[in-house]
Amino acid sequence: MNVPPEDAEFPGDRDDVDEIEAAWRRERPDLDASSIGVLTRIRRIARLLDRHRTRLLTELGTDSSTLDLLATLRRAGPPYRLTPTELADRTLITTGAMSQRLMKAESSGWIRREAATGDARSIVVSLTTDGFELVERVVGEVLRSEQQLLDRFTPTEQAELAAMLRRFLADVRTHG
Repeated sequence: MNVPPEDAEFPGDRDDVDEIEAAWRRERPDLDASSIGVLTRIRRIARLLDRHRTRLLTELGTDSSTLDLLATLRRAGPPYRLTPTELADRTLITTGAMSQRLMKAESSGWIRREAATGDARSIVVSLTTDGFELVERVVGEVLRSEQQLLDRFTPTEQAELAAMLRRFLADVRTHG
């Protein structure tokens, strides 16, 4: 059982997650409760980051699903064009959910759907000038704002954290 020494590394920095873990250690000493210290914090951080991004995107006149769609097209590089299936695969959503996103973005003038070259039965989705300008502005603001959240960590600490989370994400994808 992994039992970290109480307050060994960060004296005075205990939080409510430490209290939850300590309560389970007290109530169920037969269980290893150490995952609470990591996973509960990850879940809470994810919720807080989601709230932060939602507030920021609302201020910028968009939402996370629209940004996800437009940013995926932008990251594809010129000519900023993908099929609906490629978009769904890259954003990890169903094709049905992608259809809804496409309708919304098209009605806002941020994307256009066209017949694929050489195959009138398939379509491609591309950014309009307005969509390109929106994603450029919003991504810049989001990255600046989210980097400020990480500024308390040195660049080395950020790289180490990213590496640990990358390994953890790969493992959860494989075994979760």
